[in-house]
Amino acid sequence: MENITAKITTSQTIGPFSHEAWKWATDAAQPGTLKIDGPSILVSGVIYDGDGNPINDAQIEAWMPDGAAIEAEQAIPGFRRVPSGADGEFSMRVSLPQPATRGEPVMYVTVFARGLVKHQFTAVFLEDDTGLAQSTILNQVPEERRATLLARKTGDEQYHWDIWMQTEKETVFFDYA
Repeated sequence: MENITAKITTSQTIGPFSHEAWKWATDAAQPGTLKIDGPSILVSGVIYDGDGNPINDAQIEAWMPDGAAIEAEQAIPGFRRVPSGADGEFSMRVSLPQPATRGEPVMYVTVFARGLVKHQFTAVFLEDDTGLAQSTILNQVPEERRATLLARKTGDEQYHWDIWMQTEKETVFFDYA
């Protein structure tokens, strides 16, 4: 008889029910309930799998350490969790601390999605941040891959950033020790 306990891993995929199970955190971060005292931007995008298909059941979680101080009225200051939509789309309103810390991510992101045994960590920078060349985080990433971490400005207070889970377009993901 085969010993199946040797095949059990420390993490499991998020399953097909994450949208309902995490609804409490998603509801706390809905645009109508956000209380942001200061400037903010909207970051929108699409999450894709390795075949280029949108992932319609992912969860995108964002932490904004610098934004927590200006979100004192927020249910969970400096935190967002949003599900991807039917076409893999996601969108979140992000606080911008003033003055902004140049060269630092506007948010740190954790991705939960079907097929992932362990969630993935990444970061988002704004393409028009004047401190990108001095960023200690970006300077650890090969230059040809840095664009996967940059949100492109698409309008006033609006940015676009896609997440690619695989392929040559794969978003840079980090391991934390």
